[in-house]
Amino acid sequence: MQLPPDNLAGMAKRSTFRRVAVGTTVLGAATLAYASLVERNLFTLRRFDVPVLAPDAEPLRILHLSDLHLTPGQHRKQRWVAELAATDPDLVVVTGDNMAHVDAVPAVLRSFGPLFDRPGAFVFGSNDYRGPVLKNPFSYLQRDREYVQGAALPAEELRDALTGAGWVDLNNARTTIKAGGRAIELVGVDDPHVGRDDYPAVAGPADPTADVRIALTHSPEPPVLNAMAADGFDLILAGHTHGGQVCVPFVGALVTNCGLDRRMAKGLRRWPGSDALLHVSAGLGTHPTAPVRFACPPEASVLTLIPR
Repeated sequence: MQLPPDNLAGMAKRSTFRRVAVGTTVLGAATLAYASLVERNLFTLRRFDVPVLAPDAEPLRILHLSDLHLTPGQHRKQRWVAELAATDPDLVVVTGDNMAHVDAVPAVLRSFGPLFDRPGAFVFGSNDYRGPVLKNPFSYLQRDREYVQGAALPAEELRDALTGAGWVDLNNARTTIKAGGRAIELVGVDDPHVGRDDYPAVAGPADPTADVRIALTHSPEPPVLNAMAADGFDLILAGHTHGGQVCVPFVGALVTNCGLDRRMAKGLRRWPGSDALLHVSAGLGTHPTAPVRFACPPEASVLTLIPR
């Protein structure tokens, strides 16, 4: 029996719909598998030349690490970070969110251990104080969403270990250190994302006699960046954004999880209206309840400071 033309057309449409649905499902599953199993482990070393030194000055090399979000079992990430000692940095800077587990301090110290013979400085992020909680990933699209805190993490144990290794605690602090034979003025704040920052307590014009002036913050909140730039700091280092973590190819980050414009979610750029340069690290980890990255591999950066 021959089916009427209308029935044949309907069957063809349903068949096409099924093929599209199956194809979309397969593509989605493959993308999720890649993002969760492959890209989040594609640790990448970025390199930038940063023109902030005086004419004829010798280059100064900074290793910028951020957002490791370490758990005890992440041995591949620990080894990769430890091997960054081979980049031979003059200064190591860590901009927070080192931990994602109550037992993560030994993992952090294994990662940083080979770097402890270099001068270093750090600020903390919210996930150095409180652990992760399960959340809806789409909540990051809500700018005014409520911040939910997890279990307390051993922040003071980590702080004591880092300062005991000789690194400078810049959480709402300011100092000048020697690194690479240069005088480096440093200022930093505790995490503005959760209101722990107190830049007014350390504010003031940058030291014109220092060879370079560097500011640190975990979350690159514009009011903090504006204040640091206005004080004359040459370079501001931040993390927190994960570079968007899940990005759209040829579009970039959809969110930054802070007040920073999404077009500045990672990389080196001039901070608008100032002479300061801002470097935002996309970081090396993910929130444990959203262990995916797409079009935004985990990264560390070597920043080579060169003459203007």
